[in-house]
Amino acid sequence: MNKIDVVVAGHICVDIIPEFYSGGESLSDVLSPGKLVNIGPLLTATGGAVPNTGGALQQLGINTAFVGKVGNDVLGEAFQGILRSRDTSSDHIKISDEDATSYTIVVNIPGVDRVLLHCPGANDSFGFDDIPFEIVEKAKLFHFGYPPIMEKIFSDEGRELTKIYQTAKEKGTTTSLDMSRPDPDSPAGKVDWYSFLKRVLPVVDICMPSIDELVYMIDRDHFDEFESKLNSGIAVGGVSKDRLEEYAARLIKMGAAIVVIKLGDFGLYLHVTEDEQRLGGDSFGRASHGSLKEWAGVRAYSPCYEVEMAGALGAGDCTIAGLLAGILNEQTPEAAVLSATGAGACNVEQPDALSGIPSWNELQKRINCDWKKSKKRL
Repeated sequence: MNKIDVVVAGHICVDIIPEFYSGGESLSDVLSPGKLVNIGPLLTATGGAVPNTGGALQQLGINTAFVGKVGNDVLGEAFQGILRSRDTSSDHIKISDEDATSYTIVVNIPGVDRVLLHCPGANDSFGFDDIPFEIVEKAKLFHFGYPPIMEKIFSDEGRELTKIYQTAKEKGTTTSLDMSRPDPDSPAGKVDWYSFLKRVLPVVDICMPSIDELVYMIDRDHFDEFESKLNSGIAVGGVSKDRLEEYAARLIKMGAAIVVIKLGDFGLYLHVTEDEQRLGGDSFGRASHGSLKEWAGVRAYSPCYEVEMAGALGAGDCTIAGLLAGILNEQTPEAAVLSATGAGACNVEQPDALSGIPSWNELQKRINCDWKKSKKRL
């Protein structure tokens, strides 16, 4: 195996994606009780943070190892087969005889934000013992995705995830975290996520939530108001730049060095600690580089790029991959934010999570060729 730069661990599943011929402004324009909807061929793809973020990193030229768990079943075999078809190793994917492979039915209607029907399967039992730390200790960066839909990870106030990150940090590896929004009616919805983050973030270098996840987890009292505004078309649920800065500062205070807040079709916000020492190799890990201390104190915002949207599946995962690739390629913070929004934009031009992602050089060429930004902005 080639030298591994990034280990991506956490949630994996098989995405089952029916093709919709027409769209609308809302879900009810297409789907309603008693209505027959003609759809096209079924697309089956890998889904979840591991194949999406990991696959995008790989296509951006970053040597990446995939770590997760599937069941010993047809979908598990399909998942491994898809990885092999991309010349991606499945050596670190564990096979469980006790669990089913996770799957998601993706209702991806043009013009409408996607709806996901999800079975967690083997993700619920994934934990510390499933991670090959012998490769983590050689990698520059360890990324974990989707704790809120992995039962063993979100249980016990985050102790399992904290142990995972502590071990990675002890081995000198930079750590990165991507969240997902909990189902309020599920056990994850009852977790005290503010306390969870306070426990975990002291051993996380890069934290990259979306705005809805963040409001739910650290400003729960205002989440219903936020969601109501978001659903009524108010940009970013009415969250201002000042509020974004406040949210990010809370995460920095909890321990993160770099905070990236995904804002959907309104772009991306970056907030970096003012502590230069926190960005050094002794604290940040092997993904640190000579100019990373110049990131200290940076606040950067970028709207999305203009594209013809085919689907939103994996957009956040690919945005994260662009940002991490920017750090690993020693970009300035402003350039890394453009790489992140650029990767996300390329993603949504295709209905699946990965086929739109170009090579790193192709992405940079497109960014530097007067690619227009969306008029949707804060």
